Amino acid sequence: MLGLTSPLWPIHYKPLPDELLSCWLVRLAHGHGMKSQTFCNVIFGNRIQIWNRDIDRLAPSWLLDELSRRTGTSPETVLNTTLRTYEGLLYRQFRLSGALHWILVLKMYHRKREGHGLQFCPTCLAEDTIPYFRKNWRIAFNTVCTRHGTMLLDRCPKCSVAVAVHRLDMARPADVELAPLSYCHICGFDLRAAPATEPIAYDVPTAALLLKVSRIVDTGGKPSPEWDLGRYSVMHQLCKLMTSRYQHVSLRQFVLEQIGTQDMPLAEGHISFEMRSIEERHHLAQLTAWLLMDPERRLTAAWRAQAVRYNMLVKDFHQPPIWYNRIVDDFSNWRNRFIYS
Repeated sequence: MLGLTSPLWPIHYKPLPDELLSCWLVRLAHGHGMKSQTFCNVIFGNRIQIWNRDIDRLAPSWLLDELSRRTGTSPETVLNTTLRTYEGLLYRQFRLSGALHWILVLKMYHRKREGHGLQFCPTCLAEDTIPYFRKNWRIAFNTVCTRHGTMLLDRCPKCSVAVAVHRLDMARPADVELAPLSYCHICGFDLRAAPATEPIAYDVPTAALLLKVSRIVDTGGKPSPEWDLGRYSVMHQLCKLMTSRYQHVSLRQFVLEQIGTQDMPLAEGHISFEMRSIEERHHLAQLTAWLLMDPERRLTAAWRAQAVRYNMLVKDFHQPPIWYNRIVDDFSNWRNRFIYS
């Protein structure tokens, strides 16, 4: 293809603020008037498959290096389009396979997405000069837009299919160069027209806390004095306990009774937080954040009410923070229940 063999591509868009790698790559392909699959075949060859994996997460170095060289973008800026930049804040260490704390699962199958792992804010897309998808929309506890305060969506509101930007040009091949990336690749619905709804808040201070922890990720992923890897790890541990099927864990019911709200039907089975629908995640995140508003007092109350046992609070929890250990270590002796007033 003319120009694609030169050191700098004819079209060398730079990543937009917080833009996902996959979205940027699709924009580059469409800028050259090509489908995303065709573009990648031309650049990387037919033997290397790009779109049958979660490239925002895996982000192989050969792909990042090529994009940096061909677009004149700094390696640091290219790396910042990937989910690897959350290492040390949301999860302890990156790995190629298996679950990563807080990273939504796409469930890739032959370039199709069977999981609803990419969220969006319809108002953000509508206000964008160039509609694009953000990196923080892949974070599981982000259920509310940090800019507009409205609920994010995790699927097309018309046909309920997961968002898959790289498949849009398969549905609209004639519009590769002109169509924005805001359309559903199945039914053609413009996601910018989706209704913006107010989030349900069980407790106003708790909702404010969740918005705060989302904004920390939204502003570059730099930990704050209060919210670092340790606190996000505790939040993840408690989220797991909210859906525990163990007989002696009723932490979710305890919190529901404390805040005076009703439970909602949850998908059954061993489903991780990162694979749940946005409605379920919004529900569970609020219950967990309520505990973290005052973790020592509220976890102690839950333990005294026999809603959770010490062994479950530390089960499979690797390298918990010191402050968490200090709280739950007192729960290791059941006799301490009668000491607390």
